[in-house]
Amino acid sequence: MKEIFEKDQKDISIWFNWLSNKWNSYEAFVDFEYGDNPEKVAENFIEFNKEEFVNLFDSFDTEDLDAIDQLQKLTESESHIFRIIKEKINSRNKVKFVDFKKRRKILKKDF
Repeated sequence: MKEIFEKDQKDISIWFNWLSNKWNSYEAFVDFEYGDNPEKVAENFIEFNKEEFVNLFDSFDTEDLDAIDQLQKLTESESHIFRIIKEKINSRNKVKFVDFKKRRKILKKDF
């Protein structure tokens, strides 16, 4: 991945910064409040920025697709990290019950 970013770092960083800025200014939580799932939110985002995405799509080539594949893998990994964190928090917050009626059998030893 390092070589992908070093090759055309300026071009990749420009569109990545553009995407980050657009996404950060997009009100995705409004879509979630209306019941949209993450895929629909992404489609809404693309539709909202349609003209700019058309220009972006026209400028992409196969090297850019390789960079996008790498970024998508990172994003998927981040999603798994959040899932693991959530699972750990939920498991720590669970109440653990102990059955005090169950007693261990203690063997009496002859003295």
